[in-house]
This record gives sequence, structure tokens and C-alpha cells, in this order.
Amino acid sequence: MAMLCARWRMAIQTMGAIVAALAIVGIALDVLGIGPDLGFGGAALAIAAVALLAIAYAMTLAAPAAGGEPLELDSPVAGAWMAINSPTSTVPSHGTHGYGQTYAVDLVAVPEGVERPVFGQAGGAFLRPERFPAFGEPVHAPAAGEVVRVVDDIRDHRSRSSWLGFAWFVLESIPRELRGARGMLGNHVVLRLGDGTHFAIAHLRRGSAVVHVGDFVVAGAVLAACGNSGSSTEPHVHCQRQDVVSTSRALGLPWTIRGTGIPANEQTADLAPASSR
Repeated sequence: MAMLCARWRMAIQTMGAIVAALAIVGIALDVLGIGPDLGFGGAALAIAAVALLAIAYAMTLAAPAAGGEPLELDSPVAGAWMAINSPTSTVPSHGTHGYGQTYAVDLVAVPEGVERPVFGQAGGAFLRPERFPAFGEPVHAPAAGEVVRVVDDIRDHRSRSSWLGFAWFVLESIPRELRGARGMLGNHVVLRLGDGTHFAIAHLRRGSAVVHVGDFVVAGAVLAACGNSGSSTEPHVHCQRQDVVSTSRALGLPWTIRGTGIPANEQTADLAPASSR
């Protein structure tokens, strides 16, 4: 059931988006008096689009988690990082199984003595990503593996640091969702691990990737830098283990961080990649 939902969700969502586009175009032409009168047909298309998109969304919530023993991996970051949306606290960690996020975690840098703008208290709704300590921090390979996907050309946007910013984030999530993995993950790297599963690291800084598809990396190797691309409210590192390369079709798989485990929500751990041990 979990795999079926992961595989078919994107197809149903795409069909819903196409039907929605047809409905919008048809209704617009009807309003402008161009072309045939759609009558009930336009409303039927709109209803079908809403139904398809609702089914796709329901599949991201209703599917059971894959389960199994978590794979122990090294930390992809170094220093003090706080976990948000942690699978240690709840599964699915991001409230959805979509995009293989069942066991994903968001890591936010919180180094001692360095200011991190706090939501609602940052003095602005849209702050430059350089204001955040995570931005530009190196991101490491959690295990040895082959680089099978690299996206590195998506801009880093400003933060969404207030309720006004968050409202904009919700609105922009619709077109981001329709763009698939590029829209949601932004710049990202996917590794094929030794057991045949995959590990995705997302929201990376544009132009920071130092690896290419086909490269083989050792545990702890630098892959890129933390950024604020894709569906992100502030610079952070999104990490997840999944079964296939395509995040749009992926089934999320359990994993943990060697030595510390994945911190619970809003808990901080001093993390160390393989290269620093």
C-alpha cells in the first residue's frame, strides 16, 4: 500500500493539474466569449480537477509508513544543529509521505554565540539568507556512495520570517508543488548508498555543489553548502533516505544518525560528519 501510494500519487496529481489548467482556460474563454459555450462541461472539469488533486493529497496522508530497521548513517553537518520536523518525534515527520518525506528531518544551525533570526521576532518578513548561520555551511556525504542526481541552478530566496512571510510561503507552495522535486527540494543531491537505497539532501545553495552525477564519494566528503532554495522558510538542511532516485516517486525509509540519533523536535545535538571523527 505504501509503495502504491508513493508511485501513483504524482501521476494522479499531474492529471489533476492538467485538468485544472483545461478548466481554467475553458472558463476564461467562456467569460471572454471566445469559443464554444462550455456550460456544465467547464464546471465538470473544475470538479474533476479538485477531486484528482484531493485524491493525490489524501494518498500522501493515508499511506502506511514503510517501517523496518533504521540504517545508521553519519551526520551530513557539523556542529550544533537543531532538528525540526523530526521522525524521532512523529512519523511521518513532515505530516506527509509525499516526496519520500516519511522519515525526513530538517536541520537548522544554532551555533553558540551566533544570532539566528527567530520567526516573528526577526524584524522583517523576508530576510536575506546570509542572515542565518546555516547558510553556506558545508554539507557532507552521510555514507560512501554514488552521486545519482545533482540540481544546482535554483536561486536562494529570502526567508519567510513572519506570519506575512508564511502566508506568502503557503501561496507559493502551489506552483512549487506543480514543479515537482525541483520546486519542492530546490537544489539537491541524491546518493545511491551501498545497500541500494538512496539519500537525498535538499535546499542547497545555488552553485555550491562540488560533485557530479557518476562521482563516487566517501563518507564525510563535502557535497555542497546549505542554502535556501525550494520550499524553505529559512536556510536549513533537509535530509531523507528513500528507495528510488526520483523523490517525486520515492518511498521514505527509516534511518538514524550514528552516535547521537536524530534529535527530537526543537532539540539540539552536536553533530559530527565522518570527516571530523
